[in-house]
Amino acid sequence: MKALSTTTRSIKPAEVEKKWHLIDAEGLVVGRVASIIANILRGKTKPSFTPHVDCGDHVIVINADKVSFTGKKRNEKVYYKHTGYAGGIKEVTADKVLDGRFPERVLEKAVERMVPRGPLGRQQMKALHLFAGTEHPHEAQKPEVLDIASMNRKNKATA
Repeated sequence: MKALSTTTRSIKPAEVEKKWHLIDAEGLVVGRVASIIANILRGKTKPSFTPHVDCGDHVIVINADKVSFTGKKRNEKVYYKHTGYAGGIKEVTADKVLDGRFPERVLEKAVERMVPRGPLGRQQMKALHLFAGTEHPHEAQKPEVLDIASMNRKNKATA
């Protein structure tokens, strides 16, 4: 009888198979959808997960401008950036970002802060494709639709 193996198999970058997932973010809570997207980008949903290899899938998010926050976060959550000059700290609320020119940046920043920092995290973030509307140019990849709202009742914000 053959004994069970005690070694963990580490997947190589050439052995990675990347799939495409489509998520409709309309009405979904930002933090909850961001954590699910971050896990898919990292590859933690796969049995062959290897921490030091980009083994995650591509994620297409449509309606990224229609995400929602719980509580008073839409008006009170503040994003900071620094210009590089003395006293050059700038702040903007989530409400202004969502109503502004690039509303998908709210979800992008939430996911970016959940993946590792460094070269691996930057490589994984390239697999995230965010679109403010319902149209996207990745139909040829035949993305598989993920219904995040049905995974947990708290994923969808109730008005």
